[in-house]
Parts: sequence; C-alpha cells; structure tokens
Amino acid sequence: MMTVAGPSSSPLPMPDIASLRERFRGRLLTEPVDLEPFLIDWRRRYVGRALAVALPDSVEDVAAVVRWCAGQRVALVPQGGNTGLAGGATPDDHGRSIVLSLARLKRVRALDTINNTITVEAGCTLAEVRAAAAAAGRLFPLSLPSEGSCTIGGNLSTNAGGAAVLRYGNARELCLGVEVVTADGEIWNGLRGLRKDNTGYDLRDLFVGAEGTLGVITAATMKLYPQPAAQVTAMAALDDPHAALRLLEAAQASLGSSLTAFELMSNLCIELVTRHFPEHRLPFAQPGAWYVLLETSDSEDEAHANAAFEALMARALEDGIVRDAVVATSGAQSRALWALRELISEAQALTGKNIKHDIAVPISSIADFVVQTDAHLTQRFPGIRMVVFGHLGDGNLHYNVSPPADRCGPGHEAQFLALQPEINRVTHDAVNAFGGSISAEHGLGQLRRDESARYKPAVEIALMRRVKQALDPLGIMNPGKVLPPD
Repeated sequence: MMTVAGPSSSPLPMPDIASLRERFRGRLLTEPVDLEPFLIDWRRRYVGRALAVALPDSVEDVAAVVRWCAGQRVALVPQGGNTGLAGGATPDDHGRSIVLSLARLKRVRALDTINNTITVEAGCTLAEVRAAAAAAGRLFPLSLPSEGSCTIGGNLSTNAGGAAVLRYGNARELCLGVEVVTADGEIWNGLRGLRKDNTGYDLRDLFVGAEGTLGVITAATMKLYPQPAAQVTAMAALDDPHAALRLLEAAQASLGSSLTAFELMSNLCIELVTRHFPEHRLPFAQPGAWYVLLETSDSEDEAHANAAFEALMARALEDGIVRDAVVATSGAQSRALWALRELISEAQALTGKNIKHDIAVPISSIADFVVQTDAHLTQRFPGIRMVVFGHLGDGNLHYNVSPPADRCGPGHEAQFLALQPEINRVTHDAVNAFGGSISAEHGLGQLRRDESARYKPAVEIALMRRVKQALDPLGIMNPGKVLPPD
C-alpha cells in the first residue's frame, strides 16, 4: 500500500520542491535551522527528517500541498502545536516527508451564541478558543495544561481529554463537525452545527482521533456552554483509591451533573510538587496516602456551590471516607489547589527520567487495578516508585513509574530506562486484564503503535487497515503512526 521510499522499498526520484513553491501560496521552510523545531517531539524522544515544512494560510493551501505530496509520493505529517506525547506529529528519519504545520490557520470563522457553537480553524490554540468563547459569554470546556500552545486541530486529531471530561466529554464529544482535506487533496466541508444529523455514516468520527492518518482536519465546529455562575474547588485526603471511588459515588449522588472534575493523586505526586515548587503547600496538617481534587460548576451562585461541597465533605468525614477536606473560598485558593495537580508532570520531569503510561480502565476497576499493579511492579522491581494521578471521574490515569529515590539522576538513567519494555508489558497486560486501554488521551502515535497489536483483536486491526486503505490508498498520510506494521 505504501509507496513512499523506505528501507524495504525501491528508491524514488527526489521530488522537486520548486514545483511545490509554484502551487503553494503559504510559507515553505527548507533551511535546516528553520526545520529543526518541527522535527523533534515535545518530550524530545523522537527526531525525524523532512524535505520541507509547509505553513499554509488557507484550506486551499493545505489541499495544494496534499495534492503535490500525492503526485510526488511524498509522506505528509500534519502538525499542530507539537505538544503531543506519543510522537504522532514527528516525521520518520527517511527524509522523504513534508511536515504540514497548521499554525497559521488561526481564524475564528463563526460564533453562534444561540446555537452555542464556535467554528475555528485548526491552528487556533486551545487558549484562543476558550478566550473567544469567554468574550461572548460562553464556556468552551476543554482544558489542558498545554492550552497556550496546543491547537484545536491537534486536540481533535488525538481526541484530547483533560480534567473536565467527566462533565463535558472529550474532544470528540465537543465536536459537531469538521472540515477535512482528504488524502487526494479534496476539501470536505462537514462544518455542520447540528446536534442531530442521521443521514449516513458519521465521517466526522473517522477523522477525530485518527492522528492525521486519514486526512487533515483544517477547521471544526465545536460546542459551547453557558458560563457557570460559580466554580468551586475542594480537596480531600484519603487512605486509598477504594475510598476515592466511594467519594466519587457520593459526589455524583449529591452534586449530579454539576460535578465537573474529579482528580486522583498519590501522596508521592504531592511530595514531588512541594519539593520542586516550595511555594505550593499541602493544605492539610497531616499528609494523606491519596488525595482527590474536585470541582463543581454551579448554575446558581458561589454560596450554593460552597454549601453543597461543605455538606458533601461533612458526610464523607462522618462516614470515614475521607481523613480531611478543604473547600476553596476564593479564586486564589482554587488556583492553588489546582496547581498541586497541574504541576505533577513538571515536578516528575525535574526529578529525572520516568516511564509513563496513559491508561484507562472502567471506573469501578481503578482501585483494584492500582493496588494489584502497584504490588506486582514493586515486587518485581524493588524500590521503584509509583507516581499515579489522573482523571478518576472518567477512568483515565497517568500511571507513571520513577526509579528508586537513591538511583535518580544521569548516572542511573540508562539502567532504569532499560527496564521500560518489561515495565510496560506488566502494566499494559494488567490494563488489558481489567478491560482497559493502553492509550486514553495521548494517542498511539509512534510510542504505542506496535504495542497496540498485542491488545487489539485481529479483526479490529484488520478493519482499521481497510479504512486506511480506502481513504489513503497511497499511504502518504502520516505513515508509521497508529497502525502497527502489517
């Protein structure tokens, strides 16, 4: 299927970049110093090569680049803010690729406060979309720590999640329609702001989450919501993840759909944050083994939201579900609590190399998964430390592994990282045994592409390959990502 030159294929003639310049009105980068930032991923795990980086100014520009790539049999690698964590936006090292950066597609095309929709181009950052919605008195609820640099096109291509999935759903649920340039350079305008459209196959959902392997998302129509009258944050200290599940059940019964976020964090997570960012302190006199961060979005007022949270926490304390709890009484206090959660990844990176897993299991199984997998890994690899945090409310955990405390630092990194295949295998086998997924919100990219073949049924992979063959018969769209080798 794939005709782009690679190790097992016959060399193809070097394409004529000048002919791309002739038909492409955007910016084209060919100097090595200009290409460099586009050829390495955010975690600096993958480095590739490319013939050029194309920065289109319009959807017609995108179509022109795709048609040129199809005619020249050149791979096309779409890229948004380049903040992905699975290598999905980095070219391979064959050098026969065009990186298509959508960073210049920045227009807000429409905002409809009656229909509660916003139509934006793929290069708009998440922060820009949220700000445009807020300026119109609306909420765009997708929220990620990288919102200042990640783009809406990348968010859709990886089906991004974040902290508010519990209430609003992930990127797929927030998307009503997309504009896509297909693998043969045609433009499909599917920007329909409809909640109901039962007129055939849902083509939108083929492209959302496909990581650019089927086509290029150039614009999207996204759902908006009324701004909540108040948002209140609380934090609780607990003994174990089972208690966290009991608190989640109680919170959902008490708060209903106003419960916006429910984040789980191990004590080690908070220890790392307070060590590397000492201005952030734990709001409890005594540390807990685990913590939960909750947020509610209230349609009445802050007093009503505070009263509901305080009643919930009082019952949880009385029932022995939590050890201690605090409810933020100001925006500053709320931001301080959220900082403890949002700084975990950065704090872990400052501690040294770690082995990351972005997993999902059924919510009811999370506690058993954590307890059993922790025990298995620590018995097999004595001294390792588990840095576990994530979106308990929707079943997604960042289940990370750090080396023993006395074996951190550059002198020990190679030895620790050599354990990665075995640690991944133990972790992902456990995920699979609990009926989960080895990638919850980061995508497969290059990082989890081959591992997915171990856990996906053969018929599922075969169906995916048929879709790929049908929509990208030349195999030029982001090759080497998502689908394992045939």
